[in-house]
Amino acid sequence: MIEEPYRWVEAIANRREYIETQLAPGSPIAALSYRDGILFVTIGRARQKLFEIYDRIAMGAIGHPGDIERLRVVAIELASTEGFTRSAADVSLRRLAFYSLSPVLKTAFEQVYGAPYLARMIFAEVGAVPDDDLFLRLEYDGAITANGLAGDAKPLRSSVISGTARATEWMEELLRREHDSNCTLQRAMQVALDAWSVGSIPPPEEVARELPSREALRKHREEKLAGASIEACVLERNGVAAIRYRQIVGEELKGLIA
Repeated sequence: MIEEPYRWVEAIANRREYIETQLAPGSPIAALSYRDGILFVTIGRARQKLFEIYDRIAMGAIGHPGDIERLRVVAIELASTEGFTRSAADVSLRRLAFYSLSPVLKTAFEQVYGAPYLARMIFAEVGAVPDDDLFLRLEYDGAITANGLAGDAKPLRSSVISGTARATEWMEELLRREHDSNCTLQRAMQVALDAWSVGSIPPPEEVARELPSREALRKHREEKLAGASIEACVLERNGVAAIRYRQIVGEELKGLIA
């Protein structure tokens, strides 16, 4: 009997190591505020990673496609039920994440005889102004991180996810240095692509003190784009329709990355 708690702790540690290994190859996702909304950007081959959840809420995710789809459906159903029984204005990202999705992920992770969710997610809710935008990073074990580091005097109006903790730190460092929440959409796109590039560069053998140069980021991104494509969407801040989500494709995307 005495050994049982230790076996559970060991099982949880092994479970965490397995999930981190599975998520490590995932293509990073950056979400950041700009003057007229929130931009999501990633680069991949074919599978969709960015999704609309509700009127003012969007999601990006890396991990197993089946688990991502299950969680996406859960999020949509919860938000839709809340909007139907109350009102669309009552649907909030904070409530959706803290009281619904996080408990589901935590329970699945801690039940060691069942399958956990192999997914790491990023959510954003657009506000009336950039300072009202909310970003949440939701981990496979139910842990939630809001708008960057908790100790920041001026919280980041952005969030990122990637396959490793080191890549996430680099991406946040670049956004802390380069991002302005009142920038244009084109500037936000450039910063988001640089953040993606930082997160996808293989980590050096020794811990680097400086971020890669802009030229190195551009070269790395061009190499990746030879066999992949950019996926981008926005949550429009001042849209006339209730649904603020819009994909960026075609000529608009080409113009933004020119």
